[in-house]
Amino acid sequence: MRDMLLQCAGLAVIVVALIHGLLGETTVFARASIAPERLRTLLRLVWQAGTVAWIGYGLLLIAAPWMGSEPARHWIAITAIVVFASAACANAVATRARHFGWVMLAGAVVLAAAGY
Repeated sequence: MRDMLLQCAGLAVIVVALIHGLLGETTVFARASIAPERLRTLLRLVWQAGTVAWIGYGLLLIAAPWMGSEPARHWIAITAIVVFASAACANAVATRARHFGWVMLAGAVVLAAAGY
């Protein structure tokens, strides 16, 4: 059961990351007027770097049960919990809890903690 919870956390993180990347491109950067163009490109790439990093964390959470190492499982879960809890808190504070992202990230944190 612990393995499945950790893997569900990984799937949730990947879904959140894909939504984050898609909404960034279709909503945030589609409406933003950022000049110069070099700065706009930099901001888009940094935004998507977060998306890629979250997908990487999701894959690690999915793979952790198969690694056969309790210390690896421990550190993957703890690091993911800290990263996504801080992201959830930042999202909730920045959007005054009006954005659904913090709820999804908090859900992934709960699943990762339960699977720890």
